[in-house]
Amino acid sequence: MNLTTPALLFPAISLLLLAYTNRFLVVAQLIRTLIRQNQDDPNSDLTDQILNLKIRIEAIRRMQVLGVLAFIGCVLAMFFLFLNQATIGTGFFALSLLLLVASLCFSLYEVQISGRALNLQLKGLEFK
Repeated sequence: MNLTTPALLFPAISLLLLAYTNRFLVVAQLIRTLIRQNQDDPNSDLTDQILNLKIRIEAIRRMQVLGVLAFIGCVLAMFFLFLNQATIGTGFFALSLLLLVASLCFSLYEVQISGRALNLQLKGLEFK
C-alpha cells in the first residue's frame, strides 16, 4: 500500500461529515421549533416527535464521531506510511475503514428512524 491509498478516502469522508453536519443542523432546528410550539400549546404528539428527534440527534452525533475518528485514522495511516512503517500504516487504514463502516451503519439506523416517523405521520393523515 502506498501513501495515496488512504488519501483517497479524504474527499469521501469530508463530504460525509458535511452531510452529517447538515442533518444535525436540520434536526436541531426542527427540535427548537417543536419545543417552542409545545411550550405554546402542550401536545403529547409534539412531545413524542421531540423524543424521536432526540434519538436521531444521538445517532447523528455518533455518526459524526465515528466519521471524525475515521478521518484521524486515515491521517495516521498516511503519517506512518510516510515514515515507511507500512504495517502500522496499514493497521490504521484498516481501523479507519472499520470506523467508516460503523459510521455508515449509524447513518442507516438514523434513516430508518426518520422513515418510521414519517410513516406514522402519513398514516395519521390517511385516517383524517
